[in-house]
Amino acid sequence: MLYLALLHYPVYNKKGEVVTTAIANMDIHDIARIAKTYAANAFYIVNPVEGQRSLAREIVGHWRNGYGADYNKFRKHAFELINIKASLKEVVEDITRQTGVMPKSIVTGANFSGEVLKFSDLRKMLKTGDIPYLLIFGTGSGIADELINSCDFQLEQIKGVSGYNHLAVRSAVAIIMDKIMGV
Repeated sequence: MLYLALLHYPVYNKKGEVVTTAIANMDIHDIARIAKTYAANAFYIVNPVEGQRSLAREIVGHWRNGYGADYNKFRKHAFELINIKASLKEVVEDITRQTGVMPKSIVTGANFSGEVLKFSDLRKMLKTGDIPYLLIFGTGSGIADELINSCDFQLEQIKGVSGYNHLAVRSAVAIIMDKIMGV
């Protein structure tokens, strides 16, 4: 069982300060479609700011129940996977309530060093058990160290060919999901 979370706090800004980032409409659309394509159990948008969550609920509602639901059935199906939460703690509680098991947390990032979980090992873990896994993606300039250090696993980073490693989060989600769930 694989669950995705897009985290907007605690993340770093370009100055290295812990901040809350704004929800981006494109991230909602693209990550929901990726989650549906690769059969994730759910996609959580995590932001502590009520105004941001309200905006996300409005966008999601348009594609689930509004004009968008009739206009684009494919997007409606993808948006059915979306849950909006104020904190990662709420996400873990929701998954635990649904499955009866606390999920193992896997954090993503571009600059991990030391022992990391390989894509191939995560693929095997997903195929061989009933444990829920929560794959956490960050916004801004990366997830805050305090959260990284509290997770069960750090996933290996995407390795390009040029040394440049600063992908849009929705691009990183697509690449990682293909590496762990693709055929």
